[in-house]
Amino acid sequence: MDTFPSLKDIRVVLFDLGHTLLYFDGDWPQVFLQAQEQVWHMLSKAGVSLPRESFLAQLHRRLEAYYQERETEFIEHTTGYVLRTLLAENGHGDLPEETLQAALTAMYATTQAHWHLVSEAHDTLQTLRERGYRLGVVSNAAYDDDVQTLVTQHHLRPFFDLVLTSAAAGVRKPNPYIFHLALRHWEGVSPKQAVIVGDTLGADILGGQHAGLHTVWVTAYADRPANRAHRDTIVPEYRIERLSALLKILP
Repeated sequence: MDTFPSLKDIRVVLFDLGHTLLYFDGDWPQVFLQAQEQVWHMLSKAGVSLPRESFLAQLHRRLEAYYQERETEFIEHTTGYVLRTLLAENGHGDLPEETLQAALTAMYATTQAHWHLVSEAHDTLQTLRERGYRLGVVSNAAYDDDVQTLVTQHHLRPFFDLVLTSAAAGVRKPNPYIFHLALRHWEGVSPKQAVIVGDTLGADILGGQHAGLHTVWVTAYADRPANRAHRDTIVPEYRIERLSALLKILP
């Protein structure tokens, strides 16, 4: 770990979720395709007639385009919106909400099975709470229920006052608005009294900097092309390898 002086006057610690508190153990492209299969399966089970191959091809293309667009526009239209739009184009614009939600739940259950808790997460969060910090999650996510389910499944809910997703906020990190929206949860907390802890240089670190927060980059699960591309241009205030090292920064 790089050595830095401790942060002072911090009241709120915001965390990213994926690859910060949780890690993913699957082959994402393969899991992504399996998740889409579950959408068709649940719709078919509900009596929605859709040609399997062509619908899955359309869904895959639409989701890929959506994921690419949101990385440049930083707007979160949500997976639900994408699915509703595609179904309407295929003559199923009047499906009950519970049918759509069941399809989305099945889709994300597939990916959720591959997310696991970082080993030191609970102990680190517990210690921070005992030291008096208020904790929150700010996560880029296309489906709010996905993050809320993961937080509950991994017994993280008791540590956090707030779990905010881009799907709920309508904008994605690094847009400063989502950080400022999160801080409204704690009356009187300024950006300089908060720190964002995350694994993604572009979303977490750059976003935190633009919002006026302190920044901590966690690198244990951060070796990805997007981060490698920004290593020389986005410089975090603090860099740690393991989440537990955060306890040396926050007294």
